[in-house]
Amino acid sequence: MPHHEAIEIRQLTEINEFAEAVQLQRAIWGFEDIELLPRRLFVVANKIGGQVLGAFDRDKMVAFSLCIPGLKSAKFLNSGGKFYLHSHMLGVLPAYRNTGVGRRMKLRQRDYGLANGLDLIEWTFDPLEIKNAFFNIERLGVIVRRYVYNQYGTTSSHLHGGLPTDRLVAEWWIRTPRAEMLSQQQPFQRPVTEARISVPAEIAELRELDAKRAREIQESVGEQFNRHFRAGLALIGFEKSEHTGTYLMGQWESK
Repeated sequence: MPHHEAIEIRQLTEINEFAEAVQLQRAIWGFEDIELLPRRLFVVANKIGGQVLGAFDRDKMVAFSLCIPGLKSAKFLNSGGKFYLHSHMLGVLPAYRNTGVGRRMKLRQRDYGLANGLDLIEWTFDPLEIKNAFFNIERLGVIVRRYVYNQYGTTSSHLHGGLPTDRLVAEWWIRTPRAEMLSQQQPFQRPVTEARISVPAEIAELRELDAKRAREIQESVGEQFNRHFRAGLALIGFEKSEHTGTYLMGQWESK
């Protein structure tokens, strides 16, 4: 396994580096060309206040991340607009997962947001990817209050298993005590759990071997999330065991 200390993370600025990030998308997700983020998007993000990072093992790019500036309209807020960062994509080659490089890149995003006076970074993640959910919620401290059905349409990626791309919208309130303590790997006591949503640990195998059953689980999970969100609950925690990954719902306020 690659050594954590040997991997350098730095801002990408050159055309050839952006092209390498495009190639990484193919290697990680297996997307067809039409679904790849094009090189020009990386160029634009770099020019308009976004952040494009690459992680390198010597001269080899092994991971990348892309975030772009966004503006919340009054539709999402009680009053006025609010600037934030949208973290659109972060990918790590399989051989470099579990090395801590993904967390280091997210913390670099947080540093960038803090330095630019922002409070919020958002991204989406698949509720059936329970390892990723644990990382987002318990390692970074995101909360969730929205579930989106089939956000990107059905894709060519083998990782999506032909299912609709249902997504949870992660809200990372980067100035809260929760985010600060977890960024320093200190324990943080979550609010009281009021409801639970469980996903079987074998969901990855079901996606590959029993698509009908995987879709049934996805539909059930989506219905439960939206029912709890309508009741005013947020996703505030995650527990994992040998057999299940369990989302914990409760009350949460950013202030």
